[in-house]
Amino acid sequence: MSKEQNERSLSQPDEAAQAPARARLVEVARFEHQVTGVTAARDGRIFVNFPRWTEDAPVSVAELLPGGGLRAYPDERWNAWRNSLKDQMSPAEHWVCVQSVVADHEGHLWVLDPAAPAQERVVSGGPKLVKIDTTSDRAVQTIAFDESVAPQGSYLNDVRFSLDRRHAFITDSGAQGALVVVDLRAGTARRVLDGHPSTQTEKDVQIKADGQVLRRPDGRGVEFSADGIALSPDGEWLYWQAIKGRTLYRVPTRVLVDGAQAPDAVAAQVQRVGENGPADGLLIDPQGRMYISAVEEHAIKVREGDQVRVLVRDPQLVWPDTFAMGPQGEVYVTDSHIPDMQWFKPGQPIAVPTALYRIEG
Repeated sequence: MSKEQNERSLSQPDEAAQAPARARLVEVARFEHQVTGVTAARDGRIFVNFPRWTEDAPVSVAELLPGGGLRAYPDERWNAWRNSLKDQMSPAEHWVCVQSVVADHEGHLWVLDPAAPAQERVVSGGPKLVKIDTTSDRAVQTIAFDESVAPQGSYLNDVRFSLDRRHAFITDSGAQGALVVVDLRAGTARRVLDGHPSTQTEKDVQIKADGQVLRRPDGRGVEFSADGIALSPDGEWLYWQAIKGRTLYRVPTRVLVDGAQAPDAVAAQVQRVGENGPADGLLIDPQGRMYISAVEEHAIKVREGDQVRVLVRDPQLVWPDTFAMGPQGEVYVTDSHIPDMQWFKPGQPIAVPTALYRIEG
């Protein structure tokens, strides 16, 4: 692919549907498999992940190399898991079904593994949050999640870190949504807002693609609960929403990290912010603008205060998934093509080609 092709504008030509300041998407890489997570380290290195949803992905976590190649990360051994070989491998020391990767500002890559291939049964001993030193490319901490944190039916989805790096906050988009609060120093975790309305799907919402409700042959639709997650620039508020939902919520982080708070006391602090519409990934930049992946609209939106506007829209953007901010303030987004999966289009190839873009303008 030529540089000119690689940097083609993907912005919607209908200017009336655009934000006042137009943006465009620049293609960074294409993948043969279904990508979800992306992150950019402080040195500019980009990492991506490929969950085992409809295929037994050959690489789960990878570093994106110049030219678009992939390097299994941190090494081939961590990426050696195959569903067919599960009885021969330790799920605690291999990537089982990675959903999210997040780089911090201290030179670490955090990998969130819900360990639920096809988003079905959780592999015992597999759910974990792993810290990797990106200088040595070695795993330096593994926080395992037992059934009290990642029960059957759970799917740990995305993660954000407190500004003091003492806690992590995770969404569970499984059958019963929740947030998970992780004490990074103690290596312990607990579920909060488990079953609370703010972490559940909204029953009157049906996720559509090009105007048609997404359904599997057995009638199941998109049922992802608490999914997108974002932290305010001052670290005082945690935001989240369900994919199968319109509503954005927030809660003070001080309430989440206080382990002495009773469930009802935490629930009482939850605030309804407004409506984003169905969305997957969320990201708040240093200026407080929230990027929203508008999965039904082939679009990326921005929330500023109470105002939500379209930043960029294009039919080639099929289910924008995860955002990441680079060291120079650049914003990346993965395009996971969930509507093109065999779940919803029987007879389609198992592997789903996807892409990574950078937002400009």
